[in-house]
Amino acid sequence: MALTTCPFQFISLSSKLDCPTNQISGPTLFLRRPAASSPVHSFRRHVLKARAQPGNNGPLEAQDSLVVCFGEMLIDFVPTISGLSLAEAPAFKKAPGGAPANVAVGIARLGGSSAFIGKVGEDEFGYMLADILKENNVNSDGMRFDPGARTALAFVTLRKDGEREFMFYRNPSADMLLQESELDFDLITKAKIFHYGSISLITEPCKSAHIAATKAAKDAGVLLSYDPNLRLPLWSTAESAREGILSIWDTADIIKVSEDEISFLTQGEDPYDDNVVRKLFHPNLKLLLVTEGSEGCRYYTKEFSGRVGGVKVDAVDTTGAGDAFVAGILFQLAADIDLIKNEDGLRVALEFANACGAITVTERGAIPALPTKIAVQNAMLKTVA
Repeated sequence: MALTTCPFQFISLSSKLDCPTNQISGPTLFLRRPAASSPVHSFRRHVLKARAQPGNNGPLEAQDSLVVCFGEMLIDFVPTISGLSLAEAPAFKKAPGGAPANVAVGIARLGGSSAFIGKVGEDEFGYMLADILKENNVNSDGMRFDPGARTALAFVTLRKDGEREFMFYRNPSADMLLQESELDFDLITKAKIFHYGSISLITEPCKSAHIAATKAAKDAGVLLSYDPNLRLPLWSTAESAREGILSIWDTADIIKVSEDEISFLTQGEDPYDDNVVRKLFHPNLKLLLVTEGSEGCRYYTKEFSGRVGGVKVDAVDTTGAGDAFVAGILFQLAADIDLIKNEDGLRVALEFANACGAITVTERGAIPALPTKIAVQNAMLKTVA
């Protein structure tokens, strides 16, 4: 069987937002790929066709509380030993990831109803990710496979404090190539909440697909949830990132941001100043959440605001902590959106979400570490005790 080449873009990404943009034409990866006429290729096409049929892609029983997540799904490679550079790491643990996919799996693992819309390569990693969604009871009717682009990869360096540095391989990756014509609008309009990030806004055709999907959801009365999930070096410039993220800001009903993202979006203003945060609260916004890592989170609505403390744990890998938090709060809001109007109820829901994030940092990788509802409840009981 012949080897084929697949060029990737090499992008080094520090967890710090002021890191320099470094986009280099990177190494060529050599991956085995079956010929179009081979029995293996034909079998895989048969499997993909089967997966596309209703009823084969995860349950949708509780459609009245369905959360549909849109965007990227990829493979994270996490060093088996923390505190080393990528070059020094002796080995890597393969882990499924991608913020929107993490949220979808997180909701399903908590017992909620979720679906994922996005694109992966028609390759071994793409098939693996599709299977992981199915194994975790995430509906994947909206997942597409690209025969000409690879599934995105990210190598994640874990510092001694558990914080991360990323190295992405995409030039382009399949998630960047999702087209509007490939969207499952029926699935989108069935949702209670439609959740997305900003990475899908960086390049076409995915940007147009993203905008079309959010418009369809909004027109259908679906609540829009937005986590910018800033990855600065993936954008051409810092200003393009800021403009891109804010270009859809005013359409969201629920927004989750980190302290660093507030500083970035406000061009250096104090993220702990409520007056600064309130500048990001647009007229149609129902809930703005600011995550503070192990310190917990802040919440802002039109009627009230406050802070909920975090759960203290020994961090092993912070990958996916914010996504676990988002999964925790969306899981509860999908079941009872009126929590936004009830400060006491919202505070309890945010305690639950904080515990979701805390549990996730105690293991390596994002999806493998996402907790069950029982695990979260047990963690909350220990905190009370």
